[in-house]
Amino acid sequence: MDNLTHSLVGAVLGQAGLKRRTGLAMPALIIGANLPDVDAACFFWLEGVEHLAFRRGITHGPPAWVLLPLVLAGLLWAFDRWQAKRGRRPEGRLPVHFGWLYALAFIGCLSHPALDWLNVYGIRLLEPFSSRWFYGDVLFIIDVWLWALLIGGLWLSRRAEKRGGQWTRIGRNTLGLMGLYLVANFAISELDRQGNTSFGETISSPPPLAFWDRESIGVSGSGPYFINGEKLGNVPLNACDLDAARAADGQVEAFLFWSRAPVIDRLDDGTYMLGDARYYDPRARDRFSVEVPARFCLEPRS
Repeated sequence: MDNLTHSLVGAVLGQAGLKRRTGLAMPALIIGANLPDVDAACFFWLEGVEHLAFRRGITHGPPAWVLLPLVLAGLLWAFDRWQAKRGRRPEGRLPVHFGWLYALAFIGCLSHPALDWLNVYGIRLLEPFSSRWFYGDVLFIIDVWLWALLIGGLWLSRRAEKRGGQWTRIGRNTLGLMGLYLVANFAISELDRQGNTSFGETISSPPPLAFWDRESIGVSGSGPYFINGEKLGNVPLNACDLDAARAADGQVEAFLFWSRAPVIDRLDDGTYMLGDARYYDPRARDRFSVEVPARFCLEPRS
């Protein structure tokens, strides 16, 4: 999911009562909820589509769930001590308890892969022990309805807190409504998958706004792929020697490592573009497509 959603979930967890456990609880929850995305720094040293093979991997797996919150808790604890030594520590801040800081950073960090699993992009939950991709097919990567729910719940909880009301109850109710929303979307996706039995697998891709709808991507295992019955790609997958292409070209290797439903199109200029049915736009030449060297696609393979 996007980082606003991750941050809002961390904040609502705090408003559900967790922020009363220790000083600097909210930073632990909110920053912790975003910590796994530290792998976005890969854009500084990776080229082309190599980021697809790197992201949502090592920083989203079990070792990171343990180590990243430990680093964050240590930094927050040191920051509190630094402020105290210089007489700059806010008087209203609760005493800082390292154990609780770590627990809250861990909860926030754990919420991140749980949310990332929900969309069709995928996540390698078991990295580095396994590079298998997991997909929830439940929400679009940016869900404005979830934004509205979380922002509304956070605002109501904060307002109730300032007025001395039942602010933790509002925070908990917001999390409960979020859970119901996720269950409803999971059911919609499951019904869509069960209604498409002509393929080996159906990817039920939620659209950006109409959460009640699904873009059904038929996956037969070796192509071709279909979106709502419409065939994708004007070149059969077996027309290109993708095994040889990925062995010779690191960009193709990175893309195919990430791709769930590869699609090939031959453009008007003779270029062969490899895309993915989940983000299909062969002419975009964006970060979700890569050129296959023409020498691997000269003749269809039997």
